[in-house]
Amino acid sequence: MKIASIVGARPQFVKAAMVSRALRSAGVTETLVHTGQHYDDNMSKVFFEELRIPKPDYNLGIGSGDHGSQTGRMLEALENVLQREKPNWALVYGDTNSTLAGALAAAKLHIPVAHVEAGLRSFNRQMPEEINRIVTDQLSTLLFAPTETAVRNLQREGIADGIHNFGDVMYDAVLTHRELATIQSRILGGLNLHPKTYALATVHRAENTEDLRRLLEIFEALRILSRELPIVLPLHPRTRHALESIPILVNAQLILIEPVSYLDILLLESQARFILTDSGGVQKEAFFFRVPCITLRDETEWVETVDAGWNVVAGTRRESIIQAARSAQAGRCDAYPFGDGNAAQNIARVIGQLAE
Repeated sequence: MKIASIVGARPQFVKAAMVSRALRSAGVTETLVHTGQHYDDNMSKVFFEELRIPKPDYNLGIGSGDHGSQTGRMLEALENVLQREKPNWALVYGDTNSTLAGALAAAKLHIPVAHVEAGLRSFNRQMPEEINRIVTDQLSTLLFAPTETAVRNLQREGIADGIHNFGDVMYDAVLTHRELATIQSRILGGLNLHPKTYALATVHRAENTEDLRRLLEIFEALRILSRELPIVLPLHPRTRHALESIPILVNAQLILIEPVSYLDILLLESQARFILTDSGGVQKEAFFFRVPCITLRDETEWVETVDAGWNVVAGTRRESIIQAARSAQAGRCDAYPFGDGNAAQNIARVIGQLAE
């Protein structure tokens, strides 16, 4: 059994760290392909090092670009790799352009596709991630859904076969690395911060960074809230570029830093008083750590976090964000909708059985 695992962005590196380890332990031969969608050291190399991900067999070096051109370049390069390697399966993760390109390249070559994190839906087709998810799920033979909600989404779309719900691989990753983050990360000391005395913010989605009105509202809310407590904001390259075109008044309490490593972000998340984010992964990690979360979008795929009271979908209007942050509070602790921390092992088991 030979698997081509296709990754390209930080959340995929986290998931692949768990699944690749489990696949190789199960005796599955894996070819790891990095599209290069996230390519600088802070967004890529440090994740491979910290998470002990094997060095990619291929690094395609695609880099950034508009959705069409980036996906097209990925598709061409991935097709060449798949034709050369001739894997039995292609394994893709999440909802990025790397995910879509991997699924398309494999499907056109009649290589069956397995999708980790299948079935997520925001029901907002203005999001490029939503298009990527829907198309990838329709092309996939094995669909590893992280929650029962995701399973129901797939079934509503007429997908009946090949669905497995083993929980969320990112939950596996947090359980594996949270203690290591506490021991190794020095991020709080470096920023002169103490647990539960600051907030963490992340902003990177195209719907926010490419709409200057939304971006300005978000940052005005962050500026106002930072008068009340420090707010740490690791700046995604897309966000940093977008900020060059709008007037942002930054004060000393709004701490803009470079993207941080996985262990650093885990420590920042776990010790924050609350988190403001437009990231799906950070919403989940806030829930795993039981930290109140304010989502800077108009909807979320991770409705379980909202239902449990740990996540408030505040939108991007300044006053809504400020109100949600000032009233942030703990939710219920009786909800565990993301599995038991063994998702990666179960995924590897199912894939390994295909060779028997």
